[in-house]
Amino acid sequence: MTDPETPSPTFADLGLPQSLLSTLSELGYEAPSPIQSATIPALLAGSDVLGQAQTGTGKTAAFALPILARFDPAASKPSALVLAPTRELAIQVAEAFHRYAAHLPGFHVLPIYGGQAYGPQLAGLRRGADVIVGTPGRVIDHLEKGTLKIDSLSTLVLDEADEMLRMGFVDEVGKVLERIPADCQKALFSATMPDAIRRIANRHLSNAEHVSIKSKTTTAANIRQRYWVVGGVHKLDALTRILEVEPFDAMLVFARTRISTEELAGRLEARGFSAAALNGDVPQKQREKIVDQLKRGDIDILVATDVAARGLDVERISHVVNYDIPYDTEAYVHRIGRTGRAGRSGEAILFVAPRERGMLRAIERATRQPIEAMSLPTASDVNEKRMERFHESVAEALESAEMARSREVVQSTLKATGASLEDLAAALALMARGDQPTLDEKPGRESSGKPRKFEAERDNRPQRPDRTHRPERAPAMDEKRNYQQKRGRDADGNFVTYRVSVGHAHGAKPGNIVGAIANEAGLSSRQIGRIDIHDEFSQVDLPANLSQGALDHLKTVWVAGQQLQIALDDGSAPPPPKAKRGGGARSEFPPKKRSGKSFERKGERKGPGKPLAESSEKPSDKPVGKPNTASDDRKKAGKPLNRPPRNRAERKAAIANRKRK
Repeated sequence: MTDPETPSPTFADLGLPQSLLSTLSELGYEAPSPIQSATIPALLAGSDVLGQAQTGTGKTAAFALPILARFDPAASKPSALVLAPTRELAIQVAEAFHRYAAHLPGFHVLPIYGGQAYGPQLAGLRRGADVIVGTPGRVIDHLEKGTLKIDSLSTLVLDEADEMLRMGFVDEVGKVLERIPADCQKALFSATMPDAIRRIANRHLSNAEHVSIKSKTTTAANIRQRYWVVGGVHKLDALTRILEVEPFDAMLVFARTRISTEELAGRLEARGFSAAALNGDVPQKQREKIVDQLKRGDIDILVATDVAARGLDVERISHVVNYDIPYDTEAYVHRIGRTGRAGRSGEAILFVAPRERGMLRAIERATRQPIEAMSLPTASDVNEKRMERFHESVAEALESAEMARSREVVQSTLKATGASLEDLAAALALMARGDQPTLDEKPGRESSGKPRKFEAERDNRPQRPDRTHRPERAPAMDEKRNYQQKRGRDADGNFVTYRVSVGHAHGAKPGNIVGAIANEAGLSSRQIGRIDIHDEFSQVDLPANLSQGALDHLKTVWVAGQQLQIALDDGSAPPPPKAKRGGGARSEFPPKKRSGKSFERKGERKGPGKPLAESSEKPSDKPVGKPNTASDDRKKAGKPLNRPPRNRAERKAAIANRKRK
């Protein structure tokens, strides 16, 4: 049994190829963790491995990197199979393989797990995958159906074997082990070693290398650790609020990649903070200059990668912010160890996306310390701090020797403008605080440490009619009232309503709009609320704190052949329908989906955001579905109908009438 106590070697010392070393450097990995330094050489040598290590110690890379080191682009069947107890872990492991294989063209990894439709999995298996990551039950299903072939398997990994035992997957694991080739390399990882796991290891592993890593990781007691769950507010806006409200001397912000450090430092500088980036591309002389500036106080915020921050010892660093969560617990401990030096207290803040909660729990287990949830400073808190700083600057100015000349300027300006002294003072205050305007404050916008509950769009829409029941629709005026109530609820929450210049007439669907906004503005689906698509435009609820830069960018984004031209929705009437390129006017009544029967009812909205009661054409008094002889006579005479058109022929007639006019 191996219990590594000696300092870890570098990744280059472990025998990994250059392509993987380059990827690890880009990801910010500076040195292998104990489980990696003990496991990688054994797996590269072809030995079976029995590893005991806690989650978050870096064991995913411990088995993924040796598998990738032996990647053969010419292989036509899966060469490695990783069994994981849950679909969340299977997805996480598959993402890790994809991340490490950034410089391996032609590599494909496929996660297969229960709860997902078979179609995408079958399609992925037909296309071919080099590594399969799956849950035991779904893997057995594919093996029994013949859709998964493991006769050419060279490596099998059992990840978190004790968890699979607890969930009752022992039989499935045994079936997989019986079907793999006799010469297949096997690696079993488990946080604990119950008797059932030892029996499996003794039966199926041959001359296995035993690796046991006892977690001794801990953090200094003088470092206060907090976390914020990313949601509702963009990470950059959240960091900005913390910077404005939290008193700090110097701050070290960790990002995963070199590009991220440069982009984040640039954005912080644009917001008025003194920040600099430190990454592996920074030459040694420039690095020394930046660190010296941080020590002297010329720079207050340093945005760095793990590699660049090694050996950094600056006493004035009072805060460490994990802007991107680290990949393993060792990295987290090294990061926050940059503060609380020389007996001073320190603050460590961790940004955690909802899907990264597992790593948060692993960090707490490894450090043996709970990490408390934090609430973001509210807009009111930020405004209060800005006002305090403004009062301090005014107090300093009142003590200045230049006050006499400034009084002369004020008197001259009063005569020139004719303004009152109070108005002039307000104008000067506005000019002085122009770079820091007051944030809008609305009730309920405060952000807690918990993510905002997602309001499903379907909760605010009528249910789809079935063959036997048609839900009653509200009258037109009630519909308008309900719409205004929706907007009122949005105004009282974390969302505001925007209008985008794309709708049904352009072929836009909710998925198009959500995908474009999420990708281009860096939002998650939780940060996009209701979407109401009309004929020529759509309304979408977005976070109230969406930055102006993101809005300016979204104006130029194209969806369904149209630029979004996003703007705040003021509740005014929609613009008139635009004419088609051919010169004809577009009907204000979009075609309805049909299923053999019409579901249109009195009081339905007939135009883009326009209730029926507000239309210039009154509805027919005759019941829907019965002949309207008066309307038919008007149609034959080429006169406009007294009701909205019900079908395509009537819509064409309405368009023709408008053309003649």
